[in-house]
Amino acid sequence: MTYDSEIAAAARLGTTFQAVDSLIGESLEALGRIVPYDLATVMQLDGDELAVRVARGRLDGPEVQRHRLRLRDFPMLRRVLEEGQARAFTEHEHEGGDGDPFDGVLDLPHGHFCMVAPLRSEERALGLITLDRATCGVFPPEVVELVEVVARLLGVAIRYGEQSARLERIRAQLVEQNRLLTEQVGGTDDCCRMLEASRSAIMRHVVQLARQAAPTDAPILITGETGTGKDVLATAIHSWSDRADRPMVRVNCAALPSTLIESELFGHVRGAFSGAVSARMGRFQAAHGGTLFLDEIGEIPAEVQAKLLRVLQEGAFEPVGSDRTVRVDVRVVAATNRDLQTAIQRGTFREDLYYRLAVFPLALPPLRARREDVPIIARSFLEQHARRTGRGPWYLPDEVLAELVDREWPGNVRELVNTLERATILATGSRLSLDPGVPVAVPPPVAADDEPLPTLVDVERAHIVRVLRATQGRVHGVGGAAEILGMHPNTLLSRMRKHGLGGAKDHRRGRRAGWTTPRLP
Repeated sequence: MTYDSEIAAAARLGTTFQAVDSLIGESLEALGRIVPYDLATVMQLDGDELAVRVARGRLDGPEVQRHRLRLRDFPMLRRVLEEGQARAFTEHEHEGGDGDPFDGVLDLPHGHFCMVAPLRSEERALGLITLDRATCGVFPPEVVELVEVVARLLGVAIRYGEQSARLERIRAQLVEQNRLLTEQVGGTDDCCRMLEASRSAIMRHVVQLARQAAPTDAPILITGETGTGKDVLATAIHSWSDRADRPMVRVNCAALPSTLIESELFGHVRGAFSGAVSARMGRFQAAHGGTLFLDEIGEIPAEVQAKLLRVLQEGAFEPVGSDRTVRVDVRVVAATNRDLQTAIQRGTFREDLYYRLAVFPLALPPLRARREDVPIIARSFLEQHARRTGRGPWYLPDEVLAELVDREWPGNVRELVNTLERATILATGSRLSLDPGVPVAVPPPVAADDEPLPTLVDVERAHIVRVLRATQGRVHGVGGAAEILGMHPNTLLSRMRKHGLGGAKDHRRGRRAGWTTPRLP
């Protein structure tokens, strides 16, 4: 391998967190061939703490890998980070333990070989290299100088890896945002115009509250019946907010399997679960800087609710299969048609999560409570539909509008829109009509094992036979088949003759004795 190819390989190696870890490990192992040690670590700075990132040597183990220390308890280490110079500790400096990063973790003799070198890049402290030997002594100045040089190189590699990983996250975020944006239907401007054009007093009040809350970062919970337009209001809130030029990402919690919703929201690393052949960014990361709309939030599984609560509280989470914390800046708007208070009482929804989501609750009224908005919604939909399909324009006669206004609309705006779309499909011209009525979708009957469906005559005959068997053939009188079937005995006898269930002789005997014994199959 040439020198140039080694440089190229090193550049590729430093593009991911795992690759940088490999580079650090190889560097520590190479250093060990020049400077003997029993433990060498790279400890990364995380706020006011140092945490072991990579460790090598015979003393490496689970306790070392999990080790974290607070800098306020180790003033000497803090000084090394601030001054930017490597330091080998003497026997005197071991007293009190504030210069030994593994004091209380490893049982090393007092005055053992111990040194630390700061990891820095562009005047920024990144962490420390630590070297320990289980024998007494002090690392000589030339070794200290060598380790300091290695620390500077590793500091550059770590910084380069961070920048490369950040660029990769940004690239992945843009790809995911583009994918999600192409899935969205309808325009933000249409949502805003339709809401602002409302003539309903109750709806105008809701819109006013939404506009007041939009510029803030407060989580909003939108409630209302199915089909009231909760997604339309959420889109408008994003458009009215200071995040309007950033992405709005949508998640339908009810449409995702409970086994995948955590990965969909928070992402996952490669190999996190069966089928995770590559890392994937979650919706929270895709919405960074913008708005995340969680539709049907009442359907989110209990095991994911705690993680969602933490994001709302701290803006931080760990992707599935990862122990690395990701921080995001996301404004959450949630919606539900469920009664979350009842869900809380049943123990299926966390009360603390509810209060985090419902900082600013908005209740959308049903369409029947704002009938004056039906013409506005109808015309707005037909305009949008004409633009999307290239058909139209459509015209709604006054009598059709009046009929639309008078309906109860149990499915609310969604039902109205579906009705209008079906009307455009059936229309032979630009004038829409609801007569003859818009067809209602009826699910086809399901036949078991593909058997032919029985006719009405077959069903009637089978039911009469069942009743006659239950009455032991008795047609007349109290508790007889005629009374159970709610018909006159003579009518039942006529039906029985029609279905071949009794002859004239049987019927005459039945009339004399008050019962009959039909020929049952």
